Amino acid sequence: MFSKQANQIFKEVIDTYHIKDTVNQDFNNPYNRESHLIEHLLYRKCWIDTVQWHYEDLIRDPEINAKDALILKRKIDASNQDRTDTVEFIDSYFLDKYKDVQVKPDAKINTESPAWGIDRLSILALKIYHMAEESNRSDASEEHKTTCQNKLNILLEQRVDLSTAVDQLLDDIAKGEKYMKVYKQMKMYNDDELNPVLRSKK
Repeated sequence: MFSKQANQIFKEVIDTYHIKDTVNQDFNNPYNRESHLIEHLLYRKCWIDTVQWHYEDLIRDPEINAKDALILKRKIDASNQDRTDTVEFIDSYFLDKYKDVQVKPDAKINTESPAWGIDRLSILALKIYHMAEESNRSDASEEHKTTCQNKLNILLEQRVDLSTAVDQLLDDIAKGEKYMKVYKQMKMYNDDELNPVLRSKK
């Protein structure tokens, strides 16, 4: 199933990141874009999420100075745009993959595209990794570890459900029982022409 492959790659990314465990490390995608496009995109997607997860930790430091906070905010903004772009690349992959499917007359549309479901799987992988860390922290109280273990159990159940939903959606699309209709995010605040502040600086 597709979700199994995705979840394995997400684990690979998160484990690789935490070898050095710093946002200041090089990104090396082991999957060739030409020969393993979807693997390449999944790896890139989760790497973006993983680095941003740690940006979000850093910017919440109550003692962070204003200059460093602004630099981090700019990095988070850029990361969010990169994340959205990569999700759209993943949807483009599926649009191409299923372009020849004969859509049934009674086919239905889904509330979200496959790639946005996959996006949530990537974030779930990060929640699971870090909640597992918290549930095993040697310096934490037993109450803390128990609370985190209970949350971890729910996250693991959520991943099973979301993985099933993603696989079912892709299967329905492949059978022509559902169809993809992808809308670009059309974010306005990064656009020099659409953000009035940026436009005024030109």
